[in-house]
Amino acid sequence: MPDATSCDGPGSEIPATGFVEDGYELWLRYRPLEPRYRAYCSLLLKYVVLPTVMLSPILAAARDEINRGVGGMLGCAPSSESAVSADGGLLVGSPTTLPLVASLDLPLDGLGREGYIICPVIVNGFATTVIAANEEIGLLYGAFALLRAIQMGRFDADTKIESAPKSRLRLLNHWDNLDGWVERGYAGRSIFNWWELPEYLDPRLVDYARANASIGINGAVVNNVNASSESLTDPFLEKAAALANRFRAYGLRVYLSAKFSSPMESGELATADPCDAAVKAWWKQTADRIYKLIPDFGGFLVKANSEGQPGPQDFHRTHADGANMLADALEPWGGVVIWRAFVYSDDVPDDRVGQCYSEMIPFDGLFRKNVILQVKNGPLDFQPREPINPLFGAMPETNVGIELQITKEYLGFETHLVYLGNLWQEVFSTDLDARGCGNIVARVIDGSMFASRLSLVAGVANVGSARNWCGSTFDQANWYSFGRFAWNPDCDADEVALEWIMLTLTNDPNGMRTIADIMKMSYETAVNYMAPLGLTHQMGTGHHHGPAPWIEDTGRSHWNPTYYNCADAKGIGFDRTDAGSGTVRQYSAKLARLYSSPYDVPENLLLWFHHLSWGFVMPNGKTLWEEIVYHYDRGLRGVERNRALWSTLRDTIDPARFYEVSAFLQIQARDAQMWRDACVAYFQSINGLETPEGSLRPTQSLEFYKALTFRHAPGSPG
Repeated sequence: MPDATSCDGPGSEIPATGFVEDGYELWLRYRPLEPRYRAYCSLLLKYVVLPTVMLSPILAAARDEINRGVGGMLGCAPSSESAVSADGGLLVGSPTTLPLVASLDLPLDGLGREGYIICPVIVNGFATTVIAANEEIGLLYGAFALLRAIQMGRFDADTKIESAPKSRLRLLNHWDNLDGWVERGYAGRSIFNWWELPEYLDPRLVDYARANASIGINGAVVNNVNASSESLTDPFLEKAAALANRFRAYGLRVYLSAKFSSPMESGELATADPCDAAVKAWWKQTADRIYKLIPDFGGFLVKANSEGQPGPQDFHRTHADGANMLADALEPWGGVVIWRAFVYSDDVPDDRVGQCYSEMIPFDGLFRKNVILQVKNGPLDFQPREPINPLFGAMPETNVGIELQITKEYLGFETHLVYLGNLWQEVFSTDLDARGCGNIVARVIDGSMFASRLSLVAGVANVGSARNWCGSTFDQANWYSFGRFAWNPDCDADEVALEWIMLTLTNDPNGMRTIADIMKMSYETAVNYMAPLGLTHQMGTGHHHGPAPWIEDTGRSHWNPTYYNCADAKGIGFDRTDAGSGTVRQYSAKLARLYSSPYDVPENLLLWFHHLSWGFVMPNGKTLWEEIVYHYDRGLRGVERNRALWSTLRDTIDPARFYEVSAFLQIQARDAQMWRDACVAYFQSINGLETPEGSLRPTQSLEFYKALTFRHAPGSPG
């Protein structure tokens, strides 16, 4: 019988007896601390003082989490007291809920309604730790922050943590359909059990809300952007209300994706023209119905005139007309309209990546104050690497938020280990002016660059019914990282990774260093074996799994990988300079000049902006062909390196999760080899060049790779 923790293929098994870490608890595991540190923390947290009046649901959630966390880590929950009576107390309150906090004169003015401060204070002569905030939701976030610090061994008598979110809206976008299927979901079916709602609410929904609150996420769009008009009918609104009731204690507001043609599909109207008085009245009545059921409803997310979805242009109206009509319906209730800027027509554009900018720029300043544009991080579609979307910084009179993809639609689904924190840090820190003046994407997103009224960070969720929520252990890190970046776009990806490792996997110093090393290199590794040097959109059609750089016959040319690689006998890459599509001009003048030069553009975006000969000489002296193959090889070696590093952790990581990650790394290595060999073989068929010296020839023929099929790939529409 094979070793229980081996990863040698079909015979591998995990232990059948004893406690098995299954990932359900995410980063909220609250395991017993090391004895000496546990004794020390026990002295600092002997009791907790909360408001003595009846606790609100949010304060009750904070109390319960403190009891759960402290009880798990210290062996017993702190006692509840009505007043500070000895050293070693924890005081939790706001100036309005606990007068004692008001007397402490803490610096709460700049923390807003969701920020918090954790610090040591002296109360009645006793040493006390306080969690203070202006409003109750800040106290809940502060409770999670304290528990996080304890878990990581960073809590002591002098601990001071002061934090407030930089973005007002921090949302998960669930691409979940009403039948439970999740589009681009790789972790099972939807956790929103629409069939059983509103009567039955799975207890798992509370843990979902807890997990989101623990990282500061304050909203969830609970249905697919490719929305069904049924989502706005009374039976489903009652179901959404049941979710909202369950989430409210954790500060998590419900939003709904709205289908623009719903007035017509309801059978009540013959049009959905946003300038039609009856249509306006229909949406106002719909908003009124929603808010009677869900008083704190967040608002609508809308995908319009994109990929066949209906929108205002179907009625010869503009995006501003459509968004503003919905905004007027929600405005009396304080709701917002999140209008996706991911738009492109069925007609083939001159350059697909330029259409988002061209469609939205004319409407800067014309959107209502409660409208926010949700802009993807890049101008195409969540590809392994893209330049920033040129809309960032280009619409000073419009609320502009960012849409990130947590689920890895183009980065290997759940089985490829790819930590996205490094991608998001790259995006948020991009200098919009290329001159080092601090005008980075993060300043647009947090609203400070243009004093925007609304700020938004949205992420396409990777959560599903899988026991470990995300389909794989390391995909949990991307949910965690998203929350941390949504709260603070300036945070450090490596530090966030280290937090997640300590909370989720191990506190062993060697184990932490090894896993951090794996995570740090994982994103660049994936880009190398999938889309090196700025190549993009080279995956299979529909399912988006595996390489297919040869596809040229889809219904729309701009869905074809050949459209993007432009590979011919002479060279490769898409020319977006003035000599080509000219879309480089959508960036600031300094960025446009930088990107326009093949010698100055960042190497990792070279083929995004330039069509170059195979013999183009790179700065290191290699030809472009040699450099492309080198990057494919480097990606493959990177996966093998990560497999080797992970194998050293057999005695550090629990057997179940060690086995899972080992098996998935084996899958990733197989897929990376396929990506490398298929792409090299295809490009060789175009350029006729030999495999560079030191690189191996593809293991199979090009015809072999072209013949591969991937039926029933998870998350694909067909």
